Amino acid sequence: MTVHRFATGLPHYGHILAVENEIDKKLGIKRRDEVLKLGIDKYNEECRGIVTRYVEEWEKVVVRVGRWIDFKNDYKTMDLKFMESVWWVFGKLFEKGLVYQGFKVMPYSTGCKTVLSNFEVQQNYKDVPDPEIMVSFPIVDDPHNASFVAWTTTPWTLPSNLALCVNGNFDYIKVRNKYTGKVYVVAECRLSALPIEKPKSTASGSAGDSKMSNSKTKSGKAENLMDSYDLLEKVKGNELVNKNDRDMVLFITPVIGIMLFILLDDTAFRVVADDYVTDDSGTGIVHCAPAFGEEDYRVCIENQILSKENLIVAVDEDGCFIGKITDFSGCYVKDADKDIIEAVKAKGKLVKSGSFMHSYPFCWRSDTPLIYRAVPSWFIRVEELKEQLLENNKQTYWVPDYVKEKRFHNWLENARDWAVSRSRFWGTPLPVWISDDGEELIVMDSIAKLEKLSGVKVFDLHRHNIDHITIPSSRGPEFGVLRRVEDVFDCWFESGSMPYAYIHYPFENVELFEKNFPGHFVAEGLDQTRGWFYTLMVLSTALFGKPAFKNLICNGLVLAEDGKKMSKSLKNYPSPMDVINDYGADALRLYLINSPVVRAETLRFKKEGVFNVVKEVFLPWYNAYRFLVQNAKRLEVEGLAPFTPIDSATLQDSSNVLDQWINSATQSLVHFVHQEMNAYRLYTVVPYLLKFLDNLTNIYVRFNRKRLKGRTGEEDCRTALSTLYNVLLISCKVMAPFTPFFSEGLYQNLRRVCTGSEESIHYCSFPQVEGERDERIEQSVARMMTIIDLARNIRERHNKPLKSPLREMIVVHPDVDFLGDIAGKLKEYVLEELNVRSLVPCNNTLKYASLRAEPEFSVLGKRLGKSMGVVAKEVKAMSQKDILEFEKAGEVTVASHCLKLSDIKVVREFKRPDGLSDKEVDAAGDGDVLVILDLRLDESLYEAGVAREVVNRIQKLRKKVGLEPTDAVEVYFESLDEDKSISQQVLNSQELYMRDSIGSPLLSSTLMPPHAVVLGEESFHDISKLSFTIYLARPALVLKSDAILSLYGGNTKSAHGLETYLLSRDHSNLKSEFQLGDGKITVETIEGLPSVNVVLGEHVFLTVGDSILRSKSG
Repeated sequence: MTVHRFATGLPHYGHILAVENEIDKKLGIKRRDEVLKLGIDKYNEECRGIVTRYVEEWEKVVVRVGRWIDFKNDYKTMDLKFMESVWWVFGKLFEKGLVYQGFKVMPYSTGCKTVLSNFEVQQNYKDVPDPEIMVSFPIVDDPHNASFVAWTTTPWTLPSNLALCVNGNFDYIKVRNKYTGKVYVVAECRLSALPIEKPKSTASGSAGDSKMSNSKTKSGKAENLMDSYDLLEKVKGNELVNKNDRDMVLFITPVIGIMLFILLDDTAFRVVADDYVTDDSGTGIVHCAPAFGEEDYRVCIENQILSKENLIVAVDEDGCFIGKITDFSGCYVKDADKDIIEAVKAKGKLVKSGSFMHSYPFCWRSDTPLIYRAVPSWFIRVEELKEQLLENNKQTYWVPDYVKEKRFHNWLENARDWAVSRSRFWGTPLPVWISDDGEELIVMDSIAKLEKLSGVKVFDLHRHNIDHITIPSSRGPEFGVLRRVEDVFDCWFESGSMPYAYIHYPFENVELFEKNFPGHFVAEGLDQTRGWFYTLMVLSTALFGKPAFKNLICNGLVLAEDGKKMSKSLKNYPSPMDVINDYGADALRLYLINSPVVRAETLRFKKEGVFNVVKEVFLPWYNAYRFLVQNAKRLEVEGLAPFTPIDSATLQDSSNVLDQWINSATQSLVHFVHQEMNAYRLYTVVPYLLKFLDNLTNIYVRFNRKRLKGRTGEEDCRTALSTLYNVLLISCKVMAPFTPFFSEGLYQNLRRVCTGSEESIHYCSFPQVEGERDERIEQSVARMMTIIDLARNIRERHNKPLKSPLREMIVVHPDVDFLGDIAGKLKEYVLEELNVRSLVPCNNTLKYASLRAEPEFSVLGKRLGKSMGVVAKEVKAMSQKDILEFEKAGEVTVASHCLKLSDIKVVREFKRPDGLSDKEVDAAGDGDVLVILDLRLDESLYEAGVAREVVNRIQKLRKKVGLEPTDAVEVYFESLDEDKSISQQVLNSQELYMRDSIGSPLLSSTLMPPHAVVLGEESFHDISKLSFTIYLARPALVLKSDAILSLYGGNTKSAHGLETYLLSRDHSNLKSEFQLGDGKITVETIEGLPSVNVVLGEHVFLTVGDSILRSKSG
């Protein structure tokens, strides 16, 4: 993979303006002449230095985020080879006749002192206030001394006005103000835009001087303007054409004014007509300043107001008026607005003034307001390629597709010729050499060509190293030499050349390029629709007649939490490195991948969202892994063989239903990820992955705790652990592209018990589907979870906690196979999870429910249109018999429309048995399955409920004292009730359940040996009407004194010495020695005593629990 290096370390394409902006700030440069004074060589070397300044930091961030990038073989757009390929691209376009030099009004950045492409303009619009004024222009020799009234929001363009433009199809009226006598000409439909001038009232009430007001009253209703004006004439716009107007020179200094008047005496200061004049704002008359308006320039050229040769641009590269505009010389145009308005007012030509808020383009680099300014430039004939661009766009695949079909398609349809030259210093220079008389032009498409024609060895292509190179004229010495034009390339031209330039094509790597072009996919932000995506498409279409890429992922924009653009100055977003340091790169990656951003929508970034990923994804995932490790370790602690995973092929034959389910679900995961990743749909993959991890932790691990803890036998335990291991391994490999660090961490631990594994998970092949998927068992387990959720909802409604056992539940569903699974191999999980004693399946859907059909409006609405009403009415009228037949057949014809199962929702409403209230029996359904719970109290279930409460308190106490699941303890119970018989009855009747739940017998506190070490204790009161204390103690030896005494022939002192020795030993070490000795150890280290063989279960027990169990079995 390759990558750009950028001056600021930020992810964007192109670099010219970014670099120059940084240097301008560093050196305090504000004007173009200051660069020339410093020297282009020094300026460019400063630029070169800043490009590499951030490389180390940028590499650090990229690596920390987990992007795979080959930094050792990267490229920079300032590299000699890259720049040479850019020259080649331009040379090929020139050969094809797609390059021309023109004069065009372009969006211009006064901050960066360069023109911008149309697609760059779209990147930074802001709502800002601007002035709006109406100016009067007296009509020469008009019998009524009338004036045209034009509206403008750019007063600074008035000194450059050369014409007025009307719409030939509009009606224009000449009106006289009844109070001031002023005569104006405006479009009839825009008369309301004129101000209303009323006579001022004196103290006595007599009329005085006129007073200006808005054309709307405070109540918002427009006044009748004809009460203030007399209509003098009404004409079509075309009739106004060619009426001379000399008043436009009022804002030009006498010298310039005279010069303009002399040069343009026969052509300028007249009225022209064009359809671009609209009636939605202003006065219907537009003032034309051809040097500063794209339409103004076109209209003036078409109407021969001026030619390209005699256009005067009164604003310099810095956005300031030139010296000949003496009144405003050196003044920045936006700052001059107020002074110009005052000058207009002083001459009595200001009809109306105000300000308004509107969306205005700013430079995406310097953040200064853009102006439109006429500049000479080199263009690519994009408009000639329009049809081919649209066709090539059809050959590409975009995610999401609407960006391609709408946004990008529309942009291509309205594509304009592309100005690719910039009047800058840093960047790839245009490879164009021209003679002084302009008759001879050569385009260099390689360094070799330049060296051959100039005789100069070239080692770098930046301006300061080639601007001095000249080429002798082919016409002879008397015609002088050819010199390079001063411009450099638009940075987007360099970016669009990337598919060729990064491998120095066609000078190197020809075969590599031809085998891999178009590229498989590109990915960038939505803003690049009019940027990089566009330039890639334009250049590849022009060069090769094909798109530059096959597939494209378009990302949305990440905004600050407040919905605004992320801004360093506003500090409205957390530092990415702080987020990564707090929560990890994987959490940030998953948060973004699983956000609207991957669907080309905006995301309001919230640090809390990253934390939620840790909490909801990584902690459960890690807990599943930790549960595996703890129970694999337990095997060794118990003296069994170390855990070694069973091969996956053998695991496929497991008879356990949850093993079958998770194995099938894992293969479905692999299949789904392959399918969706091949379609570049990240937004579907991650939710599926997250659901899978949720199922792994909350279904497989949760429901298999007994098996995983070894309480169903060693062989079953190893099968369950191996299944969990295999699933974790595959899920790590599947998740590796999304969470590279976490997946690698788990993998490194998992591979310790797997020989022959790859050194890193990122060296592993992506998993392939192996074995058959069992869709039926996957669906059954999904329905099982639905049943559990529905039953939990019923319990919550009736305030019946899970610790309280219930007698019976009924599951109603027409699918006999599903009911067979629920009442068969899934039954134990349902009953245990819901704490219900029995489960009754029922496939008679009408026994406990009435059926009702509802149309799926979201599905049918668009399809049926006007027929929806009739169909909906008939669907709702379906009888229960009709519904059952529909479910069986899978389709039904309604009002001549064939409806499938997905078109109609069958709602099952609970029909309660007679004589029972909702507090005794209640139900919940999801339209597919109905769950009924018997909520009636049953004293026979009381003891089971108490047992659950006790186990719950034991588990909480274990966590409270910081025990790990593998930490062995003995649990003692002490009743605090006066009548201890009730608690003793519970202990006796629920002994097996509690032993299975806590992993050891629940012991009476009276059995606690005096040498036992208590780790924690807690008392509980009024728990199911019982009070008790729970003690957690380290496993304590139980010595058989009589048996030990017999070892020494009745010698009490010797027996006491052995007992003291045994009690002094580390419990785990002693346990290991007994395991190694097959239940027997020889003690021969006690001074003065003979060696003896101590047998486990005969002379000593390792725990009180073992002693009790032996006594009961004996």
